[in-house]
Formats: sequence, C-alpha cells, structure tokens
Amino acid sequence: MMRLPIFLSFLILITMTTQPTASAQELLYVGTYSDRGSKGIYVLEFDRETGKLSERQTLEDKDSPSFLTIHPNGNYLYAVYREGKDANDKHGTVTAFAIDPKDGRLSKLNEQSSEGGGPCHVSVDPAGKLVYVSNYGEGNLAAYPVEADGRLGEASDVVQHSGGSVNPNRQQEPHMHSIIPSESGEVIYASDLGIDKIMLYQPDRGSGKLSAASPSFVASTPGAGPRHFALHPSGRWAFSIEELSSTIAAYAVAKESGGLTSVDRVTTLPKGASADGNSTADIHVSPDGKFLYASNRGHDSIVIYAIDTDTGKLTYVGNEPAGGEHPRNFCMDDRGEFVWVANRDTDNVVVFRRDAQTGKLTPTGNEIKIPAVVCVQQGR
Repeated sequence: MMRLPIFLSFLILITMTTQPTASAQELLYVGTYSDRGSKGIYVLEFDRETGKLSERQTLEDKDSPSFLTIHPNGNYLYAVYREGKDANDKHGTVTAFAIDPKDGRLSKLNEQSSEGGGPCHVSVDPAGKLVYVSNYGEGNLAAYPVEADGRLGEASDVVQHSGGSVNPNRQQEPHMHSIIPSESGEVIYASDLGIDKIMLYQPDRGSGKLSAASPSFVASTPGAGPRHFALHPSGRWAFSIEELSSTIAAYAVAKESGGLTSVDRVTTLPKGASADGNSTADIHVSPDGKFLYASNRGHDSIVIYAIDTDTGKLTYVGNEPAGGEHPRNFCMDDRGEFVWVANRDTDNVVVFRRDAQTGKLTPTGNEIKIPAVVCVQQGR
C-alpha cells in the first residue's frame, strides 16, 4: 500500500478537522403578542439544507415580547414587553437574557422599565455599550447601559418628543417607532411616526446620554409616518419605510454628520394597487447592498427594489406574496440566501429563498405556526 508523505498526511488531517460541520446550529428568535395561545419568546432552529424550522424552546415571562434584538457578541438578547414591571407600572419592560452558547436557549438576567408606554422596538449600539428602546405610546426613547455580564442598568437617558402632524387619527402626538444606529454607532436615527420626523442623536457611551446631532432631524413628507429605517452597507444611503403612505423614502447620508438628504421616494405597492387598507411595516437591505425589501400589511406582500449604488435611487423589481396576513416583521439571513417573514394574523413564519442575481424571493414551502408572531431575528 502506498504511503503518503508525512507533510501531506498532516495537511489532510488539518483540513478535515477545520472544515465546518453540517450540524452547526442556526437559530432564530421570535417575538409575539400574547394572543391566541402565544407562549412568549420562541427559539427556533433553522436547517439550511432543507429550509425547515423547528421549535427548540419557548420562554414565558411577561405579556407581548413585541420586538427582540441580539447583542453584537451574540451572547445576549434583549426584548421589549408591553407589560410593566409590576401591576402599578403603566410603562412596558425591557428585559435582558443570556444566550446559552451550546444550544442557544435563553435564561433571564434582569429587567428595567421601558420608561414609556407601548414599547415597540429595541436595538443595540454596535459597540455593545448601550441598548435603545422606542416607546410608541408615550412618544419617547430611552437608553440603557449594558453591564459586563449583559445585564441592563437603569435608563441613563430618556428623551421625550413633542408635536404632531397632519393625520388626525395617527399623528396628534409623537409616536416613536424605531432606533437604528449608524455603523459606527456615533449617530442614531430615531423614526417618529407621529411627528413625521427622523430625529438624529449622538450617544455618549460613557454616560449613556443622548444629545441632538447637527442636523438634528429630517422631515418626512407630511402624513407619511416614518416607521423603520435601514442603512446601506456602504454607509452612503439610507431608507425609511413610511407606514401611513405606503412609501419608501431614500436618503443620501452625509459622511461626517450622518445627516440625511432626500434622493428618491417610491410606493411599496404594484401599479394599480390601492393604498386603502394597507400600511407598511419593516424594511431591510440585502447584505450585498443590491436590493431593498419592505413589507405591506393589507396587500400582504414583500416589495423588492433594486438599489442604484451610485445614486441611491430605486428601481421596482416586484411584489412577492408574504405567505400569510399582516407581515409585521421579516428578517434576511446574513448570507442573503433566505428571508423569514412573520405574518401576525395567520400565525406563521414563512421561509423564502432569495435569488442574489435578481433579488426575487421564492417560497420554499416551509413554514412554522406560532401564535400572533410579530418579530423574527437571526442568532449570531
């Protein structure tokens, strides 16, 4: 029998032992409203080969963990709950969880008041130093220091918005909807549906205080209702999903200040479709920066636009049916291969495969039933 040279045998051994295993876990974390039998936060396992989702853990705590986010180091998860810390607390709660590195299961660390009613969004500073909470009901935002073990300190700052806009039903007062940090975290973009503004703040990671940036805001088209916000991987462009007008606003991002200048505005609906009864929800840019995706509730679809990376302008690709009703939130995997859509009113998370060349989505036929599902986030 022929013997391999020692150095070649060693090379083969190293290659075999350093190849990623097919069994490497991929996890999703799912938030829900406490309706129709929801158990709270669901931890799902995703099989990339088959496209199937399976339930690994359910974690019951307070009512309606409506939005989740994961710390940049992948060790902690933060959730906002509509329910307060106790019976006398009219605010919601923001809760920290540890993520088990072996199986991805969650265990509670601590909780703090959300400092406002109706918390609807939570995000983390890219450096992992601060957590940001948006309170829709009270129209304010809060910042929290992240301690060394992932726990949250008490709110280091709370900023109250004021004013309103032209929609008499939805814009009589401020309604904070989301906070998205810039890649560096030196600027955060706070979308307030009630006042038709995206506010810009500069966080101090040491003190946890927020100060107005310069410029301090960009005004949306009156009655648009900015909801969620997405930054292009290049840092040159940003996109605002406008809930009340079923539109997307595209902005150029100033390199130094982070200020926003309008470059385009498009509908989220196909030609001929009525905006009556429709509202938009979530928005994401593909990892390659070539395509933009946003969800319609009512039309129940994901709209797809191609992004001109030189101008930030958008070209319509199509609308893909969401596979359910009221797609409140969706998530694209970090490879850009799959999209998971959370359809609240049909209690399902639907799996789509993404074509990197065309940007189009194709349903895989896989889904999982989860009551009143409203948020889905990929584990790190």
